[in-house]
Amino acid sequence: MKVFEANITIKVIDFFKQNLKNNDLMIVNQLINKFCGILKFFDNQNEMNELIQVLKIEQNIVSEQDRAEYGDFQTPKKLSDLTCKLLQTKNIKPQIIIEPTCGKGSFILSALEHFPTIEKLFGIEIYPKYVWETKFSVLDYFITNPLNKKPEILIINKNIFDFDFKEISNHHKDKEILVIGNPPWVTNSMLSVLNSDNLPKKSNFKNIKGLDAMTGKGNFDIAEYIALMILNNFSNHNGHFAFLQKNSVTKNIVFDQLTNKYSIGNVEKYNFDAKKEFNVATDASLFFCQFNRKYSTTCDEYDLYEPTNLKYQLGWFKNKFVANLTTYAELHEFDGICPIVWRQGIKHDCSKIMELEKVNGHYINQNNEQFEIENDLVYCILKSSDLKTGIISQSRKYTIVTQTKIGENTDYIQSKLPKTYQYLNSKIDYFNNRKSSIYNNKPNFSIFGVGDYSFKKYKVAISGFYKSTNFALLLPNNEKAIQLDDTCYFIGFDNLEYAVYTYIILNHKITQDFLNSIIFFDSKRPITKDILMRIDLLKIADKFQFQVVSDFYHKSLNELQLTINEQNWIEFKKSMNNKSKTNEINLFSTIY
Repeated sequence: MKVFEANITIKVIDFFKQNLKNNDLMIVNQLINKFCGILKFFDNQNEMNELIQVLKIEQNIVSEQDRAEYGDFQTPKKLSDLTCKLLQTKNIKPQIIIEPTCGKGSFILSALEHFPTIEKLFGIEIYPKYVWETKFSVLDYFITNPLNKKPEILIINKNIFDFDFKEISNHHKDKEILVIGNPPWVTNSMLSVLNSDNLPKKSNFKNIKGLDAMTGKGNFDIAEYIALMILNNFSNHNGHFAFLQKNSVTKNIVFDQLTNKYSIGNVEKYNFDAKKEFNVATDASLFFCQFNRKYSTTCDEYDLYEPTNLKYQLGWFKNKFVANLTTYAELHEFDGICPIVWRQGIKHDCSKIMELEKVNGHYINQNNEQFEIENDLVYCILKSSDLKTGIISQSRKYTIVTQTKIGENTDYIQSKLPKTYQYLNSKIDYFNNRKSSIYNNKPNFSIFGVGDYSFKKYKVAISGFYKSTNFALLLPNNEKAIQLDDTCYFIGFDNLEYAVYTYIILNHKITQDFLNSIIFFDSKRPITKDILMRIDLLKIADKFQFQVVSDFYHKSLNELQLTINEQNWIEFKKSMNNKSKTNEINLFSTIY
């Protein structure tokens, strides 16, 4: 049954039927407080009268709004119990519990069950239905467990961003505090799109400067904002902090510790299966730390289901923020500047008409339209999902490459390639409707991420989106360079042997271990140009003899039928050492 749109049990209904015979608000609130500890169960007489009327009806079923789009993933009781059991093993004995976004009250119920030391409990929630559901659940808990200790409980219907934590902080400085919960898993921009009132007041809370704040870096997770509210108010108190949140939020908190220097120590994250627990495809964990400690810039990583085994430690190593401090400490000498500039693939933002398939000799676009064009500007293209380790010389898709450099005039297409021009011009609205400002005042059919490097015959490439650091070796298709889309990164060569050497270095265990120590695979785009440019290829190459290169080649790349030799390996390393002023190296000249 539902009352005030909130679930209510038969036990609680029976309790109210027996105890709401008195119509005096103060007396009823005192009675409920004595029974379950909740202060001001009813805020006013109208609420109590309405409940009395509702209970006279046998059924009052109201459909429940799906609030997942608001980042509202209600915590399963098993998960809140698992969290509290973990905290129990740390001998945590809180006197004050604060749940900043209590929802339906799972963490409040678990805290009542696991921490008999609680003296006062605060639950804050913006959604009235959940406030009632929490109150009903707490009442049901004490009906079932009448002998359990009853702390003073306040369930407060308020926007968390309007709540003043300073009052709690000032009144309970001598108490052991536990802040626990599961804040919304959504960004401020998404809530704005949904016209939600549950937003912090507009402010650049991370002090992001200028253009970055305007172009997306000003977007942040609501959970991170709430976490920083808690740290600002309680990090100098005695107590602990435990939030279920996306791993990206935890990473940001630890990253910012170098400048924020919150008084938190014993910082830990306990990964759990968000798909299983919340049916949401993201990487998440329990973030835990202890207040009032020397500030920490590292975080130990565990598994919430098997919390005794340390997996990794992430955080700061001198001036570098890394994913695995132990491995990085062993390999940090390879963290430098890559002597070869990594490039991103082609960006066109017109996939429906620019990405093609070939069926029976005809091209078909993503609108399933068949047409004929000249082959001159048509190239094989690979997307992130196409990049596996090994040799690739074919593709499932094609693309039209209209320019050889950014901003190049495209008028030539009309005179030299009439079929291609007719096709592209017939789709001019697609080009004109592209949202990105980078295409403003550019020639018709413009693309980005294109230059001389795009047409190098041989490439070594990697996906930016996948949780893999395997690199692929790309060979030309019908003498034309294979292209990549803008989710991929690559370096290009005119010389196959140099491409092979680079491929071998990048797939060597040293490089793989180094990359795995600095990459946060739970990021939306784990592998970026910044990450790849940190690989000091020359230092890694100097760590092993030519025999290692030869063995790798004969085991994995022998089908290329190259004759590699130690002298060319030495020349290759010398070429990497001859850096230009821009750190780009001329690895593209043909060997004679």
